[in-house]
Amino acid sequence: MSNWKTLLLRIGEKGPEYGTSSDYKDHIETCFGVIRREIERSGDQVLPFLLQCAEQLPHKIPLYGTLIGLLNLENENFVRKLVESVQADFQVALDSGNCNSIRILLRFMTSLLCSKVIQPASLIVLFETLLSSAATTVDEEKGNPSWQAQADFYVICILSSLPWGGAELAEQVPEEIERVVVGIQAYLSIRKHSSTSGLNFFHNGEIDSSLADKDFVEDLWDRIQSLASNGWKLDSVPRPHLSFEAQLVAGKFHEIGPIKCMEQPSPPTDLSRAYSGKQKHDALMRYPQRIRRLNIFPANKMEDVQPIDRFVVEEYLLDVLFYLNGCRKECASYMANLPVPFRYEYLMAETLFSQILLLPQPPFKTLYYTLVIMDLCKALPGAFPAVVAGAVRALFEKISDLDMESRTRLILWFSHHLSNFQFIWPWEEWAYVLDLPKWAPKRVFVQEVLQREVRLSYWDKIKQSIESASALEELLPAKAGSNYIYALEEGKEKTEEQQLSAELNRKVKEKQSARDMMVWIEEAIYPVHGFKVTLTVVVQSLLDIGSKSFTHLVTVLERYGQVFAKLCPDNDKQMMLLSQVSTYWKNNVQMTAVAIDRMMGYRLVSNQAIVRWVFSPENVDQFHVSDQPWEILGNALNKTYNRISDLRKEISNITKNVLVAEKALANARAELEAAESKLSLVEGEPVLGDNPAKVKRLKSTVEKAEEAELSLRESLEAKQALLNRALSETEVLLLLLFQSFLGVLKERLPDPTKVRSIHDLKSIVAEDDKSSAMDVDSENGNPKKSCEVGEREQWCLSTLGYLTAFTRQYANEIWPHMKKLETEVFSGEDVHPLFLQAISSALQFPLQ
Repeated sequence: MSNWKTLLLRIGEKGPEYGTSSDYKDHIETCFGVIRREIERSGDQVLPFLLQCAEQLPHKIPLYGTLIGLLNLENENFVRKLVESVQADFQVALDSGNCNSIRILLRFMTSLLCSKVIQPASLIVLFETLLSSAATTVDEEKGNPSWQAQADFYVICILSSLPWGGAELAEQVPEEIERVVVGIQAYLSIRKHSSTSGLNFFHNGEIDSSLADKDFVEDLWDRIQSLASNGWKLDSVPRPHLSFEAQLVAGKFHEIGPIKCMEQPSPPTDLSRAYSGKQKHDALMRYPQRIRRLNIFPANKMEDVQPIDRFVVEEYLLDVLFYLNGCRKECASYMANLPVPFRYEYLMAETLFSQILLLPQPPFKTLYYTLVIMDLCKALPGAFPAVVAGAVRALFEKISDLDMESRTRLILWFSHHLSNFQFIWPWEEWAYVLDLPKWAPKRVFVQEVLQREVRLSYWDKIKQSIESASALEELLPAKAGSNYIYALEEGKEKTEEQQLSAELNRKVKEKQSARDMMVWIEEAIYPVHGFKVTLTVVVQSLLDIGSKSFTHLVTVLERYGQVFAKLCPDNDKQMMLLSQVSTYWKNNVQMTAVAIDRMMGYRLVSNQAIVRWVFSPENVDQFHVSDQPWEILGNALNKTYNRISDLRKEISNITKNVLVAEKALANARAELEAAESKLSLVEGEPVLGDNPAKVKRLKSTVEKAEEAELSLRESLEAKQALLNRALSETEVLLLLLFQSFLGVLKERLPDPTKVRSIHDLKSIVAEDDKSSAMDVDSENGNPKKSCEVGEREQWCLSTLGYLTAFTRQYANEIWPHMKKLETEVFSGEDVHPLFLQAISSALQFPLQ
């Protein structure tokens, strides 16, 4: 990399590029000297790279702003082009709804104001344009209040830029900034308070009572007011421009031209509740709240920092996570060395965990955060590992209140994290969970973490890792592998079914085809033994052959999958097939999930069969003590919607290709018409038409173009038909899913006249005779310590939690079918209010 590029990238960092100096002023002067000369040689390269650095390393924006201010003193033309580029990028970001670019570029322009590069009045005009758009959006008559998320985002962008330039604005244009402040107050008075209870980490609210009545915009407004009353003084934003103030004041101001905000969709004309709710959902997805604070550490763990400093550090951390997601070691290095004068390890841990658990979904996969936390533990070995461990303990103490989807992510993260640190954890601290009932959330959490660890390693290794609390071996999955019921026992004669299984094994070894196998089954087994025995023999035998590895399983399903398909053509028989698969792999949760997932992939079982099987009596009783049924259900729904997503992408690509083919055909026809209408001389006589050979070639080209276009149109129609079919099947699937949830919950939820909220459900005290019966572990008869919540109530809480999680996760696919769901599932007289509350909170939409 060129020397000037390295200097730009590493400005403000301790490293060889700037010698031993860590002073911002020295760095800026050194970098300025090199960049000034480089602009004369290759200004076209410097400008985009400088903008890229400012946007993708936004915690260094004050340094880049000051550097540009110095360049403005000597090369006004270069800086003018830079300001024009920033404005053009900002407009593109507004048009496309690129939230991160909008926010960062507005911060960058505010910083350029501090360096006397941008005219303060033009920045005020930009603020007022955003504010006007926001106020219009939430206006009941002129705008579309369903898109309040967009309006809130614009106001958040204005407020979040003020820590970087509020002092200069208040000093240079006090009346204008006061006008902006009044405008923000007016906006806050007409917007609706944003209630996002369905996106909270904890059922009882993860924030303390002082914040419970404020949403993110209101809270940020309070922080900015506090900052303003404190003279705009904060520790977290460096102000290197002050060292060059005497020089910068001579620079020429540049204007920001007018910008145009993206218009939100028109409000629904039919005043449909469902359509209005869908618009609100779309707005929240397009302009999501990037952080929800996870206050898990006591206040005395944090240094005494202002609320606005906490906000700025959160911004730094989230920006680094976003822009350096492709280079995790650099990401961890920057996160560990932010330009702030106070320690922030606890705040960094809270921010990272808030991203892992973020609802409805985090910006990146859990794996990314796992790797960043691992690198931070290595970069800060004396501080960060203990902070992470403290965060895990704090979350464990609150696990009974944690959202089900967040809990699952925490399990996945924690098991993977431990696998990177030799599975070392003081398990003796949690050994007491064995004294809790098997449905207690803490016990289930430990059990699921250990089961996930076994998947990432092997049974003996995990058993060795819990030697300090050897009793926890009870929570490990069974060590034995498959449950093959036709294994031969010494001294006993083969039963008839064992002989059939052995014969089927022989046929597989002889590589007989699926058709020959099916003929033998239909002639030798089915007529004599009936369907149940036939299915048991076939499933047990084929799965046993495929039990050595994932590859063996896939090979068996590819070669003999049609045997299953022929035996189980309808949902009822497919449910029996799934039950047999579960029986064979009853000691291996992972293989059960993988086998069922592969079977659905090969279309041997339908998603509806899987839903019905998950909600069958053999699984319903496990809803609160194991994640296995939910994992299988989640896999089935994921695969269903991934197919739809893939079809939509294919249709989009084919549509683009059709447009290209139409253009090519039009050009070919135009060339042919031009050739045919051209006058040419043949033997001295004028003849209509070009050279016959050329005309013939052009006709061939037109024919090929017509064939290509026709082929693409046929392909498009076929894919569209598949998508329409998949969408109609989805409607049936969603109806079945919600009806299944409703059916099992109706049987177990308490009387709705007594229980109308989750708090009521948790407050139920089981009758003495029931609680005493339930407090005995059914597996070994050992008495268990009482749990805060009874088994039936915990089953209800878990099932309602997963109902909320699945509804929230697949909200995009649910909204198009909302009218039918409201009519057929949600509007019955016997629908329990807790069922409706679970769905309402997930969709952020009140159900009548």
